[in-house]
Amino acid sequence: MSEDMNQVDVRNFEIGDKVSGQVTKVEEKQVIVSIKESKLDGIIPISELSSLHIEKASDAVAEGDELELEVIKVEEEALILSKRKVDAEKAWEKLEETFKNGEIFEAEVKDIVKGGLVVDLGVRGFVPASLVETHFVEDFSDYKGKTIAFKIVELDKEKNRLILSHRAVVEAEKGKQKKNLLDSLAIGQVIEGTVQRITDFGAFVDLGGIDGLVHISQMSHQHVAKPSDVVQEGQKVNVKVLNVDRDNERISLSIKDTLPGPWTDLSEKATKGSVFTGVVKRLVSYGAFVEVFPGVEGLVHISQIAHKHIATPHEVLKEGQEVQVKVLDVNEAEQRLSLSIKDLLEKDFEENFDYELPEESKGFQLGEVIGDKLKNLKK
Repeated sequence: MSEDMNQVDVRNFEIGDKVSGQVTKVEEKQVIVSIKESKLDGIIPISELSSLHIEKASDAVAEGDELELEVIKVEEEALILSKRKVDAEKAWEKLEETFKNGEIFEAEVKDIVKGGLVVDLGVRGFVPASLVETHFVEDFSDYKGKTIAFKIVELDKEKNRLILSHRAVVEAEKGKQKKNLLDSLAIGQVIEGTVQRITDFGAFVDLGGIDGLVHISQMSHQHVAKPSDVVQEGQKVNVKVLNVDRDNERISLSIKDTLPGPWTDLSEKATKGSVFTGVVKRLVSYGAFVEVFPGVEGLVHISQIAHKHIATPHEVLKEGQEVQVKVLDVNEAEQRLSLSIKDLLEKDFEENFDYELPEESKGFQLGEVIGDKLKNLKK
């Protein structure tokens, strides 16, 4: 090849020209390329092979690879080329379209660096640690070489800045699951959930992507002092859907309604005539409500409190007082229990006049007995 011919060929190429070439030799720190329509060899320095840092040229290309390249320097004996610049130019066009459309794509994590992950998309994409997952990750070493889904959250070609997020993909998927779950929930439905968080006023239960609240009043048929007395975080529970507010994504749940009620089988536990010790819970003008089982209160009508006439229950009873009651009637369906205190008390006459008639005096009139007692009092 004459020197004149080489000079003519070299002059045909300028910095910024695009060329095609085939890799003929891969050295440790550079690659030799045969350039079409040129007598000059092309050289790609290792720094111009990839947007990412690589240790050796063979990490990016192999002999026989066909490459699209850009001339970055023209020398007498060779063209200095860049694969990285061509890849980046193509990549930016595609990435700008992807960013504009909010598309989700998959890519391999090429490296782990301080503060996050690095992805090669023709340009260097960075995933900050806070945008990898929705939860805290202490060690990212398992992510290298893994292919996961990303979304572009920031793109600035001029500053060569490309920020990716896997967290945004996870959150978007959770959002879809949440919407589908909200749409599928129906009032009265009973489903299994997991207790996620306990507060003073109740417990939040995860239903599979969205939390619902079990208010403290809906945790048990019995009085609950604090929710942690009934459930623990991580516990699986059955809950009944009480209400669904789809606009505000609020779900009201009940554990209580999935449990056997205190009135269940009450007619078997409290048969007519049976006697129980109960506690006076409330006093009203027409009687007293007495709790005989946890969550089961029966009414002692004012007429069933004492043998003597009383104007109000407060004359003989007080809240918190223990009393013995007799079951008069049970209505499970309407959750009504009728009780009597009077039936367990002796009549006033029997209490005040503890007098037993002799066998031979059984025919006497009651007035005669009272008269005899009065005569004795006058003596």
